[in-house]
Amino acid sequence: MNCSRTCGDFVESMGLFWESEGLPRIAGRLFGFLIVQSEPCSLDDLAAALGVSKASISTDSRRLEQLGLITRVGKPGDRRDYYVVDADAPITSLELRLRGLRRAERSLDLLDLSSLPPVVQQRIQRFEHAHHRIVRALEDALAQIRSEKFPPASLSETL
Repeated sequence: MNCSRTCGDFVESMGLFWESEGLPRIAGRLFGFLIVQSEPCSLDDLAAALGVSKASISTDSRRLEQLGLITRVGKPGDRRDYYVVDADAPITSLELRLRGLRRAERSLDLLDLSSLPPVVQQRIQRFEHAHHRIVRALEDALAQIRSEKFPPASLSETL
């Protein structure tokens, strides 16, 4: 559970990143911390390592588990729950970003361009074009990533 300064900076950076994506900062820190762990972590371990309450860790671990980013695992002879990064978390995190981009794309589709001044029409069309391109590129990248074979990336696959 020891985290170097670089690791701590990574965990904090992940907190800020996921906060910008709509998750609580602690959820992002929790996810970032689990990414750099080689062993499953209990709620107590996570709360102590991140310096937050066990209740907060419990809430955010459930949120991350529901999103498919982390997985709850058990250890033989131990009744506590432990958490690891889900094997498909890289794909899941990209799918979450894709959903957000699609929402933005749908929002742009709600505009009636014909009623807007030409300069605004052009601006909106540039947004539409950019979102369309990025959505298609991310869909293609996800299809390629899904087809690639990697050795087990998560402890949940090896427990």
